[in-house]
Amino acid sequence: MKTKQTLLQAVRVFLLTLFGVLMLFPFIWMIATSFKQGADVFNLSLLPSNPTVKNYINLFSSSNFPWWFMNSFIVGGCVTLSVLFFDSLVGFTLSKYQFKGKKIIFILILSTMMIPTEMLVIPWFIMSNNLNWVDSYWGVMFPGLMSGFGVFLMRQFFTTVPDDLLDAGRIDGLNEFKIWYMIAMPLVIPALSALAILAFIGNWNAFLWPLIVSNKVRMYTLPVGLAFFNGEFQTQWEMVMTGASVASIPVFLLFILFQKQIINGIALTGVKG
Repeated sequence: MKTKQTLLQAVRVFLLTLFGVLMLFPFIWMIATSFKQGADVFNLSLLPSNPTVKNYINLFSSSNFPWWFMNSFIVGGCVTLSVLFFDSLVGFTLSKYQFKGKKIIFILILSTMMIPTEMLVIPWFIMSNNLNWVDSYWGVMFPGLMSGFGVFLMRQFFTTVPDDLLDAGRIDGLNEFKIWYMIAMPLVIPALSALAILAFIGNWNAFLWPLIVSNKVRMYTLPVGLAFFNGEFQTQWEMVMTGASVASIPVFLLFILFQKQIINGIALTGVKG
């Protein structure tokens, strides 16, 4: 029996290692290609024959990459803060207060998750154009300032917060906003962490809407800016891979810092409300 368990454990470790390597291989290839140049990019060898950091120097000195990076950071950061604030408020209200139409409102919010983004870009653009939001940070950010998934996630977590704690806060004289901020919010940190990184990654990687609403090169976000290296007759793959390597650093750091909270948040999303 012990031998069988050891064998099964070895098989699990082997399979996990194999799939881990397969998942990391594109990332490793991307980084290796960022150190290649010219025809070496199309070489099937993983390691560059003549490694160079020229691509990184050109990325920051000969392109608008610093602007694109800053734009993505501003958009991702502001949208993430907005999502955490508004979605947690709505989730708290839907989970801890009783009022007519609460279930209908929750269903309507969830129904927004079923609408494809492609169906919304035209009304978004018409509104942005009428309000002079084209080529502005506000124009890029406003569609993501709240999310149906965020409301769902926060509502599910707030249902686990004991009502007795909230009543104790009311007895101590706290108003409803302070009860939400000082009592309820600290108890749902895993959900907030998971929602924060999902919102940040989603806006960091967003391509379609920033492409439509941004006409000026300096207003591009990173995904749109990296597509700028795709010419009509030739694609600068070494520059695309270099930009993608740098663009992945913030997301990688966020995941490393909040890995435990993200896993807990996703694992507990299905808590019954």
